[in-house]
Amino acid sequence: MTSSPERLEKLPPSLPSMWRLCVLGYRHEPALIVASFVLALVAALPDALLALWFKLLGEGVLAANWRRVQIALVAIGLSAAATWFLQVVSTRVQRRFRDKVTIALESHVATLQASIPTIAHQERPEYLDRLSVLRNQVFMLDHMYMSLLTTLAWILRVVVTIGLLMTIHPALALLAALALPTVLTSAWRPGVERHAQERGAEANRLARHLFDMATKAAPGKDVRVTGIGDQLIADRRLAWEVGNRPIARARWASAGWHAVAWAVFGLGYVGAIVFVSSSLARPAGDVLLTLAAGSRLSFYVGGAVGEIGFLRGIWLDAARRLAWLEDYAKAVSATADLSAPGRLAEGIRFEGVSFAYPGTSRLVLDGIDLALPAGSVVAIVGENGAGTSTLVKLLAKMYQPTRGRILIDGTDLAQVAAVDWRSRLAGAFQDFFRFEFRARHTVGVGDVPRMDDVPAVTTAVARAGADDVVPRLPGGLETQLGPTWPGGVDVSFGQWQKLALARGFMRDGPLLLVLDEPTAVLDAETEHALFERYASAVRNVGGMGRITILVSHRFSTVRMADLIVVLDGARVVESGTHEALMARRGHYAELYGIQAAAYR
Repeated sequence: MTSSPERLEKLPPSLPSMWRLCVLGYRHEPALIVASFVLALVAALPDALLALWFKLLGEGVLAANWRRVQIALVAIGLSAAATWFLQVVSTRVQRRFRDKVTIALESHVATLQASIPTIAHQERPEYLDRLSVLRNQVFMLDHMYMSLLTTLAWILRVVVTIGLLMTIHPALALLAALALPTVLTSAWRPGVERHAQERGAEANRLARHLFDMATKAAPGKDVRVTGIGDQLIADRRLAWEVGNRPIARARWASAGWHAVAWAVFGLGYVGAIVFVSSSLARPAGDVLLTLAAGSRLSFYVGGAVGEIGFLRGIWLDAARRLAWLEDYAKAVSATADLSAPGRLAEGIRFEGVSFAYPGTSRLVLDGIDLALPAGSVVAIVGENGAGTSTLVKLLAKMYQPTRGRILIDGTDLAQVAAVDWRSRLAGAFQDFFRFEFRARHTVGVGDVPRMDDVPAVTTAVARAGADDVVPRLPGGLETQLGPTWPGGVDVSFGQWQKLALARGFMRDGPLLLVLDEPTAVLDAETEHALFERYASAVRNVGGMGRITILVSHRFSTVRMADLIVVLDGARVVESGTHEALMARRGHYAELYGIQAAAYR
C-alpha cells in the first residue's frame, strides 16, 4: 500500500528554495534573466560613486582648483545620467522578463496541483492553510526575481561605499558591522509575521468564506430569505479580528526590535564623523567623503534592508511554499509508475481496504474484501453515509486506502500512474463540476484529445439522453454556458447534470465506467432506461473486460446489474444478483421492500 504523507512536512530551507525558483526562471527565459541580472548591477555603480565625486568637488572648491571642480561636476552629471538611463533600460528588461515568466509560474503551480494523484491535500485543514497562502502569493511570485535583483544592486552599492570609506581609515568598515542588526531584524521580522499569518489563516479563510456568502449570487436568495446578512457581516468581522490578532502582535514586537537596530546604526554613523574630523584630523575632503558616503550608506542599507524584508517575508516565503508543493507532488506519486492494462482479464479486487478521510479517525470503509469480475455491471447500494461514493473515489485514485490495497488484474492500483489509469476511466459523479465553456467543450473535456470532435460530442450527448438539452440552447453546441459570460446562458440543474453525464460518455473504450448517482434529478423511469441501455451496450462490447459501476439509491435501476454490492456500517454486508439477494431476505431485501412500498 502507498499512502500520501500523514504529517505536514516543514517548508524547505529558504536559499535552496530561492535557487530552485531562479533555475525555473532561467529554464523558461534564460536570455532575459541574465540581461536583467547584469543591468541591475551595472545600473548600481554610477550611483554608488557619487560620494567620490562629491569629495573631488569639495576639494576643488577649497583649493580653488577649477579644473578639478569641472571634472567633478562632469562626473556627477554623467553618473546621474547613467543611473537614470541604465535604470530605465533595466526596468524595461525586468518588466519584460516578469511578464513572460508570470505565465510560466502560474502554469507551473496549476500543473503541480493537477499532477497530485489524490485530493487529500485539498481537504486537510493544515494543507489548505498552506495552499491558501501560496495561492495568494503565486500571482506575485514573479516579483521575487525583481526583488532579488534589486537586493543584489543595493548590496553592490553598500560594498562600493564601504570600500570608499576604507580609503580614509580601515576602522570605518565597522559601519557595515553596525548595519548588521538592521539586516538581521529585517530578515527575521517577515518570518515571524508570516508564521503569525499562517496561524491566523484558518480564521481568515472563514472571513473570506463569509464575505463570499454575503456578496455572491449563488447564496443570494437564501441570505435574503433567511435574513442572515447581518449575522454574516458580524461573524465575518469577528473572524477577521481573530485572524488578525496574532499578526498585529507579531508586527508590533518585530517593529520595536527593528527600531533598536536602526538606532545602533545611527549612533555608529555619528561616531564615524566625529572620529574622522576630530581624532584623525583628516582633510576636509575626507570629512566630506565620510559625510556623503556615510549618509548614502545609510540610504543603501535602508534600501537593502527593506528589499530583504520583502524578499524574506513574501517572495522567499512563496518560493519555499512552491518548493514544498513540488516536493509533495513528487513524493505522493514517486512509486506510481506502472502503466494501466490495455484490457481487464480478471477484474478488480479489494483486499482488506479501510479508509478514513484526511484529518479524521472514523473509518468510512472498514476491511472491504470484494471482487469485481471483468466484463460485469456492478451496482453499489447503501443508505446515505454507507461509503458508496467513497469506494468509487478510491477506484478513481482520488484517495489512497488507509489500509489494504486495490488490485487491477493482480497489480496494486497504488503503483499504477494516476494519469495513465484515469485515461482508461470514464464516468459521471453526483457532485459534478459545472464547466462554463461552450456546450461542445463542456461535454468534450470528457475526452480532451477529441473535445473539438463534433460527431464524438454528439454521440456522447445521445448516449446520455441529453438530446433534449442541446436543441433548447440558443446556439446549440456552440452556446456559451454560464450567465456571467458575454452571450452566456443559464441552464437548469437537471440540464447541467445531463451535460455532465454526456461528458462521462465521451470516451469510447474505458476499462472502468463509474456512474455515481449522476441522474439523481431524473425520474426513475428515465434513469432506468438510460442505465439499461448503456449496460446492454457494455455487455455487447466484449474483449475489453470493461467494468461498469452503478451507484444509485433507486433499486428499480440497480436490479439489472450482474452483481449488487450492499454497504452498511462501512462494511460489505451482502453481494449477489438481485434475485439471490431478495431470496436471502437480508438488508437488501429490506431496503428494496421499503422503497417499493413508497411507489404503491
